[in-house]
Amino acid sequence: MELKNIHSSKNRKGFWLIGGLVIVTAIAALAFVYVTGVLTPRSRQEEVALRGAEVMPFDLEQTLHVFEKLDNGGLQRVVVKEPSNKEQISLIQRHLKEEAEKFRRGDFSDPARIHGQDMPGLAELKSAAGKIEVAYAPLPDGAQIRYTTKEPALVMALHHWFDAQVSDHGRHASGH
Repeated sequence: MELKNIHSSKNRKGFWLIGGLVIVTAIAALAFVYVTGVLTPRSRQEEVALRGAEVMPFDLEQTLHVFEKLDNGGLQRVVVKEPSNKEQISLIQRHLKEEAEKFRRGDFSDPARIHGQDMPGLAELKSAAGKIEVAYAPLPDGAQIRYTTKEPALVMALHHWFDAQVSDHGRHASGH
């Protein structure tokens, strides 16, 4: 009988030892995840920046998006923060020229990839091919796209679209 109690005591000690190791290991794993940020939720702006890097060839940290609402549409500019940055200027110009060509055809797939299919104003803009004049122009420090329409509903869609981009791009954008 005494032998059984010793055996039982050893089992309990082993159980507590293994249980303690499991708990210590779990705490260490959680601490690692917390410190490394593996499970840290990303903000909407961080998610947009990550998706934007897959679509836009220029560096968001070296550039600024500027969205200016106008009575008959809007003006979208992307400019470098450092005017001597010729590489970024070239990337901006090439990208915005390509985007303007797509937008003329009603192809807003790139903004949808970055901001999501339910982006404010996007559905209206997609269906407005030919109803919005889209004009690309290079700038000394980047490039711009000018959107012009006579339809008030499309002006409103452009403005909602601009607002969503300013919100989503955060510090990388400005509403003028």
